[in-house]
Amino acid sequence: MAADALFKPFTFKGLTLPNRVVMAPMTRSFSPGGVATDEVAAYYARRAAAEVGLIVTEGTGVARPASLNDPNIPRFHGDKELAAWKKVADDVHAAGGFIAPQLWHVGAVRSRSPDWQPAGPYDSPSGLSSPGHKFGEGMTDEEVADTIAAFAQAAADAERLGFDAIELHGAHGYLIDQFFWDGTNERDDLFGGPGIVERGRFAAEILKAVRAAVSKDYPVIIRISQWKQQDFTVKLAETPALLEAWLQPLVDAGADILHCSQRRFWEPEFDGSDLNFAGWAKKLTGVPTITVGSVGLSGEFIAAYAGEASKPASLDELLRRLDRGDFDLVAVGRALLQDPNWAVKVHQGRTSELMDFDRTAMMTLS
Repeated sequence: MAADALFKPFTFKGLTLPNRVVMAPMTRSFSPGGVATDEVAAYYARRAAAEVGLIVTEGTGVARPASLNDPNIPRFHGDKELAAWKKVADDVHAAGGFIAPQLWHVGAVRSRSPDWQPAGPYDSPSGLSSPGHKFGEGMTDEEVADTIAAFAQAAADAERLGFDAIELHGAHGYLIDQFFWDGTNERDDLFGGPGIVERGRFAAEILKAVRAAVSKDYPVIIRISQWKQQDFTVKLAETPALLEAWLQPLVDAGADILHCSQRRFWEPEFDGSDLNFAGWAKKLTGVPTITVGSVGLSGEFIAAYAGEASKPASLDELLRRLDRGDFDLVAVGRALLQDPNWAVKVHQGRTSELMDFDRTAMMTLS
């Protein structure tokens, strides 16, 4: 199929993109001491210059002592750190692109560096890293309030620095998602409870605070997932009704776009329909959605971390669903990490030039 649907403009609120291609957020750990370098700026600018419609940066930590679990993941607070991010945004804009930082708090996730620990205790809803696994103490009311404020301040800083939108990382078993999941949220206060609506209040309060901190038409994206890094089989919502109960309050609180992460975009979310996660989210809430999950490659990313290589795969099914209106934007991860020119090649029909993905690509800023 011709890739026309992927290269139609997209306009929503204050955002007008030249096409539907989004660079998915991918942790790179190439920012020593938490400060993005000139090489990081060039890495993003290369993709902006090669027809990527919107870049969502790697996760970047908000102002909590243990928001990150790696000293080389960038922070989104502090004068030096924010000045570095302004250069990233400026360089992407100079290349003709659009960019949103992904604002992140990892929560109860152990440090990736055995000889390094974060500056303070790990935050989590109930002191659990996964069901039944103790990992510190649950957050106090004061810590919850401080975290909400940290996300709001980061969003305000992003708009001030000239970023085109922001994304909250509410997926994959990190802090916001730990509140969603009954396996890690055992609180009995406002931010916990038996239902997804109660456990979703932490995210909703962050969205309300972010919405109040930025301009009315400034786009706010939230990334969500059913699966967790702690358990790939978890489903927060087993039915469309439960999915609506989870997502609608997030939209009501200020989420403009839902970034719906699944491991394989073509898999149906529920029996009886071929709609994927992003398709159901759009159908139930009416807001634009981003699909993601093994776009353009034969293998999925979990296997890639284990060393499995992936080959270019047909985009026909993706394009069919996009043209049908199931979702609005398409996030591309490993294919763009491997090849900055992936979008140009797809647009020009140069499919024979698309590259295999090799795990070694994760070790450089190519």
